[in-house]
Amino acid sequence: MEDINIKEIVKIVKKEYKRFKTPFVTVDAERKREPFRVLISTIISLRTKDSTTADASNRLFKLASNPGDMLKLKIPQIEKVLYPAGFYRVKAKTIKNISKELVENYDSKVPDDLDELLKLKGVGRKTANLVITLGYNKPGICVDTHVHRIFNRFGYIKTKAPDDSEMELRKKLPKRYWIDINSLLVAYGQNICKPIGPKCDICKIEDMCMKVGVKQ
Repeated sequence: MEDINIKEIVKIVKKEYKRFKTPFVTVDAERKREPFRVLISTIISLRTKDSTTADASNRLFKLASNPGDMLKLKIPQIEKVLYPAGFYRVKAKTIKNISKELVENYDSKVPDDLDELLKLKGVGRKTANLVITLGYNKPGICVDTHVHRIFNRFGYIKTKAPDDSEMELRKKLPKRYWIDINSLLVAYGQNICKPIGPKCDICKIEDMCMKVGVKQ
């Protein structure tokens, strides 16, 4: 697929995006632009519904919105406000440990470098890239299951896992699209290009999609 098609696809998806509910992590980042909040809310969001992520994040940030204050909380306190987020007990420990690392090794500041972020235990490439793009407004490609699935369905890349997709997109996707692509495709993937039963009949980019792997 040529760059001109990607340009048109992004243009259409941006227009459609206005109709969809924006994910909490993106909304909070655009309002606050605080890397620590992006980092923590992204961790909370993993395998968790967006409405639950929003509620849990807001409850937690009322108690602590920086690494120093978060470190003062007991793990049971964090667990209580995170519930019923998925794996809330594991996430509570991760948040506490990350806060400790930030205070002790980074002067309580979230790194703006991908390699440094990946040194934090519990932070994967998706989370690290989201901190860079939404927290610092710097180029990064956050690839979750939606981004991975949709780019492969387009036929723009051919990869087996999200991390592989990130590497291919870093080579191929024009840099001007890097920051926004996750928010756009997450919303599109949740509403139109779903994992099962994608709504190809109402998709505005259907005629530009190779529909790789789509059986119905």
